[in-house]
Amino acid sequence: MSEPAGFKLWSFSGKIKILHLSWMAFFITFVVWFNHAPLLAVIGNSLGLTSSEIKTLLILNVALTIPARVLIGMLTDKYGPRLTFALVLFFCSLPCFMFALADNFEQAALARFLLGFIGAGFVIGIRMVSEWFPANELGTAEGIYGGWGNFGSAAGAMSLPAIALIFGGEDGWRYAIGLTGILSLIFSFVWYFNVSDTPKGSTYFKPKQTGAMEVTSVSDFWLLLVMKLPMYGALALLTWKLSPSGVNLLSESMAMLAYLSLVILFLIEFKQTYKVNRDIFHKPVDKIHQYKFKQVAVLNILYFATFGSELAVVSMLPLFFADVFSLDMVYAGLLASLYAFMNLMSRPGGGWLSDKFGRKKTLLILTAGLAIGYFAMSTINSNWPLVLAVITVMACSFFVQAGEGAVFAAVPLIKRRLTGQIAGMTGAYGNVGAVVYLTVLSMVEYQTFFLVIALTAVVGFITLLLMEEPQGTITEVREDGSIELINVS
Repeated sequence: MSEPAGFKLWSFSGKIKILHLSWMAFFITFVVWFNHAPLLAVIGNSLGLTSSEIKTLLILNVALTIPARVLIGMLTDKYGPRLTFALVLFFCSLPCFMFALADNFEQAALARFLLGFIGAGFVIGIRMVSEWFPANELGTAEGIYGGWGNFGSAAGAMSLPAIALIFGGEDGWRYAIGLTGILSLIFSFVWYFNVSDTPKGSTYFKPKQTGAMEVTSVSDFWLLLVMKLPMYGALALLTWKLSPSGVNLLSESMAMLAYLSLVILFLIEFKQTYKVNRDIFHKPVDKIHQYKFKQVAVLNILYFATFGSELAVVSMLPLFFADVFSLDMVYAGLLASLYAFMNLMSRPGGGWLSDKFGRKKTLLILTAGLAIGYFAMSTINSNWPLVLAVITVMACSFFVQAGEGAVFAAVPLIKRRLTGQIAGMTGAYGNVGAVVYLTVLSMVEYQTFFLVIALTAVVGFITLLLMEEPQGTITEVREDGSIELINVS
């Protein structure tokens, strides 16, 4: 993969400095977010957790990220990525320390649930990078940001077991996880004092209103609400999993209260969305300011299958290798980390391919490869040579992560001032996918789990046929009323 003109990755100034600091911040969020995955067996023994409780921790870890990404997307668009990312890194170090100090399942479950908020950090960097790079470099830049940041889960899988062993004893895992919290806390200050929201002289476009996503037609208003439903459905699925029908962490009355709260929240969101967009029911939006929300809907579904599956697979792959091939957890964790290791090149590669050959064509090819890859993984069993199984997993991960890079090569080209919110919603769909897939995993065998992911990728491929290739310009209005045209092709 060659560097585009002006793309000097070994520099640490200007837009390249911003890119490096952005992926570093995202990298740290992923180290913290998945610091438990390579240590699950040790944590389970230390806290006396059952297999069902361990799988529940995996689901809780990705649950809060669904609403958090939407919320953080709005805050990023309003207050800018510099302040927003600093606050996320600072405050999310606290539940990390909580988890390191947990003494039982309930405390660990609460900490993992709260740690899901740090997964929203990804959205912030998407907006930051889109402010600093032109359209012809944006796919590559967003791919590097996402890929090198996502590598945090692999880096954690490779290093945290060793760190836990260095400290030794039953509490070694606590020190390892506590160190990731310290890293997040320190980098919150490094980030804040070394970045700016835009290049000097550039305008940071903000939404006209906050509290809900803007759409530009009545049909898009209803499509937006329909696309909100799976997010609430995933949270309802989580509630069911925690109810007496699942692991019995919530009582029947608490579960009913949670269901009722989700209904009330949806009604409130309906009202807020109408408040922000009510003018479109009375007066059409000028064509020059319109965008098609179906573009967002398609990318949501694709990210459900790509990033949703990555989150789920990263969480369970060490256990998969340990169970299927009878490996110890340290060795299984190292092999499983190869799946996330592919992020270093796969996600930037997906972004680069999008810059080179177009967003839609690239996504079609990568989504087809993703479906085939997970189908192949569904056939892995103990009779397979371990080497062949690892190669199959890595090949599948290329299409998964390159697909993620291609999705977010398109996200910033829809509507600049809404990039945080669009990235937030698309990113949240990744977590919806993770909750769905991990819930499926808790009820079926590994082979069926991979097959379900493959089938959803086929659905994504079909939906992708409705996507339009981004072309032309985005029209944005500055605070002084003047118009700026932003090239997207």
